[in-house]
Amino acid sequence: MSARHPRAPARPRMVVGISGASGFVYGVRLLELLRALEVETHLVVTRSALLTMAHETPYKLADVIDRATHYHRADDMAAGIASGSFRALGMIVAPCSMKSLAEIATGVSSTLLTRAADVTLKERRPLVLMARETPFTLAHLRNMQAVTEMGAIVAPPVPAFYARPNTLDDMIDHTLGRVLDLFGLDAGTALRWGEEALPALVRTPPTLDKETT
Repeated sequence: MSARHPRAPARPRMVVGISGASGFVYGVRLLELLRALEVETHLVVTRSALLTMAHETPYKLADVIDRATHYHRADDMAAGIASGSFRALGMIVAPCSMKSLAEIATGVSSTLLTRAADVTLKERRPLVLMARETPFTLAHLRNMQAVTEMGAIVAPPVPAFYARPNTLDDMIDHTLGRVLDLFGLDAGTALRWGEEALPALVRTPPTLDKETT
C-alpha cells in the first residue's frame, strides 16, 4: 500500500510569531500586509506579548486573531507549525524579544513560537527575527551571532529616514516592506533608493487609530 502524501498548500504560507518585546504593532501590521498579498498566515502569540499588547495598543487578542488565517496557542506544542512536515515560506518573529532570541539561539523550545522557529531553521527555511532591544548586552549580541550562523536573519526594526516618513505608520510599513523583501514578497510599502515611490497598499484599518470594542 503506497504512502499518502498531502497536497501542496493552495497558496503560500507564512508563520508569524509575536513575542513580548516592545513593538506589538509590527506583528499586527505584518498580518495585514500578508493578507493583502494573499499569503496564508499561521499566528502564534506569547503570553508576554499579550502584556505588551495591552500596554502599547488598543487591540484585544480577538482583533489580532481576526487578521490571521490560522491562530495557534503558544502552549499548543502539537500544532502543525511545530513539525518540519508543515510546509511554509518561512517564519517572521515581529517583534522578537531577547528571551525568544536566546531560546532560538540555544535550541530551547519552551513555547510554540520558539519551537516553530527551531523547525524553520532545521528545515533550512528563512527565519527573520525582528529583534527589539537597546542597548544590546554582550549576551544579546552573541545570541544574534549564533542565530545568524544557524541561518536566521536578524532584522531589528530600524527606521530608514531617507524614506522621509510622515507618520509612525509610514516607518512601520517601510520596515515591514523590507522584511517581506527577504521572502521575495513586494508589499508596495518600501521606498526603494533610486526608484520612484509606488503607491503603498491601502491601510485597512489604520494600525494605531483603530478603535476597538
